Amino acid sequence: MSITGLAGMLNIKGLTPELLPPEEVYAGVVTPFKLRIHNTKRLLPSFLIRAECEEGHGVTIPLLPRSGSVTRDVALTFPRRGHAVIRHITVSSPFPVSFFTRYWILPTEKTFIVFPHLTQGSAFGDGLEARQSGISIRHDRGLDGELERISIYSGSEPLRMIHWKLSARGDDLLVKEFGRQAATPLIIDLDKQYGQNLEERISRAAWLVRRWVRERPVGLKLDTRTIPSAAGHRHGLKLLAELALYGFD
Repeated sequence: MSITGLAGMLNIKGLTPELLPPEEVYAGVVTPFKLRIHNTKRLLPSFLIRAECEEGHGVTIPLLPRSGSVTRDVALTFPRRGHAVIRHITVSSPFPVSFFTRYWILPTEKTFIVFPHLTQGSAFGDGLEARQSGISIRHDRGLDGELERISIYSGSEPLRMIHWKLSARGDDLLVKEFGRQAATPLIIDLDKQYGQNLEERISRAAWLVRRWVRERPVGLKLDTRTIPSAAGHRHGLKLLAELALYGFD
């Protein structure tokens, strides 16, 4: 019993868990997180490792090599928008003889933002634009949108568009091609969204942000505060975070 107890404790000793959330986590949606386990022991591998978040979901790793790491997907769901935190991860193992399961509870304090649940809203938002019969968005090349592709220099592009680092690796000059922000900016007014309560309006506003922000400039009006319109993935994450934390200050 003493020998197996010592072997079991050495098996789970020196293990460091790390939870890696994705960029986008939405309330009520099952989301894959990365759970990485580091084995800091230089001489001994670990066997039959079970790592669980405090939500009760986890992964099993048959073999964790010495001085190595293993990453697995773990599916987590958060019912509400706002700040979320995983305070600890439990690392356990029945090794070596499955008579007992030994475990460590390791603090992580991993914090991230859960975006609102998405509820499909009006195709174009509110106000004058909602009464228009259509919308035209240009996808041709420009200088003010997001980076779309890398192509061969034709001679007509400005020199500042040349991607010198990539060009140095080959025989051709390569240029960065950007999209054009030619669509009319969309300002989403939270108070004007359809819904019986605040959470429904936030969910519809979040859907509009995610639907349009890659194709056109999108802004957000929250009470008396207005976030200027812009396009692109990063700006969309900023607007979703504003909606996720709205009312919690």
